[in-house]
Amino acid sequence: MATVLDLTNRARAHLLRSAEVKQRAVHACVTNAVAAAGLIAEAFRAGGKLLLCGNGGSAADCQHMAAEFVSRLTADFERRSLPAIALTTDTSFITAFTNDCGYAGIFARQVEGLGAPGDVLLGISTSGGSNNVVRAVEEARRKGLRVITLTGDGGKLAGLADVAIAVPSASTQHIQECHLALEHIICDLVEQQLFCRDVAVNQAHQERHHDHQPNPL
Repeated sequence: MATVLDLTNRARAHLLRSAEVKQRAVHACVTNAVAAAGLIAEAFRAGGKLLLCGNGGSAADCQHMAAEFVSRLTADFERRSLPAIALTTDTSFITAFTNDCGYAGIFARQVEGLGAPGDVLLGISTSGGSNNVVRAVEEARRKGLRVITLTGDGGKLAGLADVAIAVPSASTQHIQECHLALEHIICDLVEQQLFCRDVAVNQAHQERHHDHQPNPL
């Protein structure tokens, strides 16, 4: 039976390995994360939208990231809603299509129906080879969408993307932990590109308003 010390050492080792992966990602992923944010911001400016797809934990990431765009990333930064759709949430469609046609096409079918030139598809797969994500990316390219992939080491998705972000790890857990950080970074960089002028104007307005407040007695 594991002792408290054994469990403590195991927990510490996990966090240290996760931190090491993030350190490597600073060099391996940041440049492409900035490029990915640029593609998404460009699509939003032009009236396009972001579609996201993935399986399991990556499906949860899709929903998390879409929520950050449609709602907001942080409570202290007010801005308009941005159009992002996780293709992992419509259980009526997913169960109907899977029952009738199989699971492999569930994302490609939605890209076919919802995607348009000027949109962006973000495909998330820790293995880099999830078949239904690959098929969605292929459909996106056929329809003229730009494609971003978020993966770990390996897989064919990176070769299909306009921008490929590959976390330098083969551990599913550590890849997912790093994916979440990168997803938050991308959301933040998109907001900076779209709204930084608004932020500066709002800050200046607040400072002027504060300067004109009467001094308390």
